[in-house]
Amino acid sequence: MKTIHIHTEYITLGQFLKLADCISTGGQAKSFLQDTAIFVNGEPENRRGKKLVDQDRVRVEGCGEFQVARG
Repeated sequence: MKTIHIHTEYITLGQFLKLADCISTGGQAKSFLQDTAIFVNGEPENRRGKKLVDQDRVRVEGCGEFQVARG
C-alpha cells in the first residue's frame, strides 16, 4: 500500500487520482471513474468530487491501494 501525503484538510478523488499517478491529467478523471472500479474505505465510489481525508484508504483497479496521510 502506497501512502499519498496531502498538506490540506482534504483532497478530491479527481485530484487524488492524478497525485497517485493513476491518470496523467485532471481532465481524464471523469471517464476514468466511469470505466474503473474504485473503492474508498471499502465502499464503491465514482464521484470525482468525493472528499478524501487523513487515513482514508483507496483501492483503484489496475493502479493499486493507497492511504491518504495528512502532513
